[in-house]
Amino acid sequence: MSGASSDVTRGQTRAPAAGAPPANTNRIGLTRADYDGSKSTLCPGCGHNAITAAIIQAAYDAGLEPHRVAKLSGIGCSSKTPAYFMSRSHGFNAVHGRMPSIATGVRVANNELLLIGVSGDGDTASIGLGQFCHMVRRNVPVVYIIENNGVYGLTKGQFSATADVGSTMKGGAANDLMPIDCCALAIELGCGFVARSFSGDQKQLRPLLRAAFAHKGTAVLDVISPCVTFADHEGSTKSYAHVKEHDAPLHDIEFVPYYEDITVDYAPGTTREVEMPDGSHIYLKKLAEDYDPTSRERALAAIHEARREQKLVTGLLYAEPALIAFDDELKLIDAPLATLPLEQVRPPKAVLDEVMEQLKTGRGTAPAGGG
Repeated sequence: MSGASSDVTRGQTRAPAAGAPPANTNRIGLTRADYDGSKSTLCPGCGHNAITAAIIQAAYDAGLEPHRVAKLSGIGCSSKTPAYFMSRSHGFNAVHGRMPSIATGVRVANNELLLIGVSGDGDTASIGLGQFCHMVRRNVPVVYIIENNGVYGLTKGQFSATADVGSTMKGGAANDLMPIDCCALAIELGCGFVARSFSGDQKQLRPLLRAAFAHKGTAVLDVISPCVTFADHEGSTKSYAHVKEHDAPLHDIEFVPYYEDITVDYAPGTTREVEMPDGSHIYLKKLAEDYDPTSRERALAAIHEARREQKLVTGLLYAEPALIAFDDELKLIDAPLATLPLEQVRPPKAVLDEVMEQLKTGRGTAPAGGG
């Protein structure tokens, strides 16, 4: 991973000191094409491709430096997505369900990198559930995107752990197991940024991504992403038609980065403002109700109410930017560990000899409890 220093503030770079960037470029002088990756090999019409397009546009709009981004994934259709955006970034394709461990290690080694993790409902809610839970409770700074289609697309469309009760397979079999709601779980575990969106709603998804880039801590985005091959039929609750019919957005979303003037044209009393750790602001324009995204209890209630009413609530469900991030909890030094010389990170021989002597004589302090 790269460890060179630059003027980086929590995943975003400051505008050049002098001169305006050329036309058709963003504030750091890059074109949208600079954020592209390889050509997608996913099925035409796959919701994952729409998420890729949203990531590319959001990264371009935010002015992220691609070489300051690390893309992480596990196994599954979703985990192929990082190949399709920001080809000039770092990348690590982990084994199934283990991406959170890799993200934790990368963050400790180089805290100047913005981590974008792309996972799936199987990779996150089945084999990787334990890793996902511990990443959230540790508040590891990573933008964690779940491309959620409720099926295992690579293994012919079996139900995943997020499939809704009553949802049917393409062959007609119905799911009778309760789903794992990744958003509700993340909120319960104390995640400071939790949102849900739909791959077909670029207007909502892009500002949510930009806000997630500005969040210092774990940011979970559960994006319903229909599988056109195995879950786009009548009877699937994650098909394009079903999501469009049952989508219940909580608010309109506007994101204002810290490097722009903070202005908003909504009428007084109709918005909720949330300030991010880097000074950016999210403005939420109310739709049906005065939803409070800073209330953990209200967020969980909204999710449960929507499940009873067979609706899909989308938007910023919960935000608490003031939580202490994992690297702050560890009290790491400012310089990325990956940039330090070996003599500063390796204990001297005298210390290692002392540890070995304690182990030989049994004088060391043994940890209490389990093994």
